[in-house]
Parts: sequence; C-alpha cells; structure tokens
Amino acid sequence: MPFISKIIKPLLALTLAAAVLSAGQGCSKESKPAEPSAAATAQPTKPGEPRTIALSVTEKGYEPSPVTLKQGEPVKLVLTRTTDQTCATEIVLDEYNINTPLPLNQPVEVSFTPNKTGKLVYGCAMGKMISGVFMVE
Repeated sequence: MPFISKIIKPLLALTLAAAVLSAGQGCSKESKPAEPSAAATAQPTKPGEPRTIALSVTEKGYEPSPVTLKQGEPVKLVLTRTTDQTCATEIVLDEYNINTPLPLNQPVEVSFTPNKTGKLVYGCAMGKMISGVFMVE
C-alpha cells in the first residue's frame, strides 16, 4: 500500500494544481448576467439618431448584458476592451456579418439595426465562449 500511496497522492496533487491553474486562464464566462446600466438603456437624444450603447469588455465578459433593443431602431455600440485576460478581443455578431477587432483600451464603434425580435447572442471569435445578449423587442 505505501507504494501506491506514493504514486497516487502526487498524481492527485498535480491534477488538482492543473485544474486550479487552468480555471484562471483562457476564456472564462461569468454565469450570472450583469444588470443593465443606465448607459445601456439611454434613448437617443434626437429623433432619427441611432441609440448609443456603451459596452465594456472586462474579465467578466461583455458588460452590461443583457441589453434590450427595439426592432428597427438603429444602434451604435461603443465597445471598450479593458482586459487582456480573456479571448474576447473582438465582437462577433454573425446575423449582421460583424466581426470587429477590439484593441485594448480604445473605444470602437459598431452600428447595426436589429431586424427581428428575440434573443441576439454576440461574443468572441472562439465560438462565443464569452458572450453577451441583446433582447430585441
């Protein structure tokens, strides 16, 4: 038994250490959605102008999420990536052929007009492992 114990215990310790280290690296996803902020719910100041929505890309992902949009209302997203700790280095919105790089600490504008209602998922280029949601009414 002592021989097996000498082999099994170090293997278990290595496995546990690898699991702990890998949990803090690569793509991560916050399971609880953030509350929408006032910036995400602000309406355009003038009729006919697109609604501007400020989004941040942090270690928690795209924030805020979910954000409610209106079908047919043009939106201008202003995205600022503030971390290099995730794979969310762009925004991919397949339904609107959007795949835009997000340089670190630089605001990037992306405009589109939602043309159908429902849940619209956007995210990183790694299969949207890190994602956000627009609820289009």
